[in-house]
Amino acid sequence: MQQLRPKAMAVAVILVGLFPIMQGTGTGSEVMQRIAAPMVGGMITAPLLSTFVIPAAYLLLRKPREPASSPRLRFWRKRRTAA
Repeated sequence: MQQLRPKAMAVAVILVGLFPIMQGTGTGSEVMQRIAAPMVGGMITAPLLSTFVIPAAYLLLRKPREPASSPRLRFWRKRRTAA
């Protein structure tokens, strides 16, 4: 979360540079618009993914580790050896 401001600044600067390319009407603007449009989409989605989705997915998918001396683990060990 410490790098949120630098990421936001970089994205904002890149988007400010890409919007005039998308709105251009001069020679070769059709080609440049086709290049700039996916870049704008990527510059909007990539920071959102790296800021919100990837950390949330990590928290959901990581397995919590229980210490070997946890009461729940001791209960199951006793039960398995008794049977």
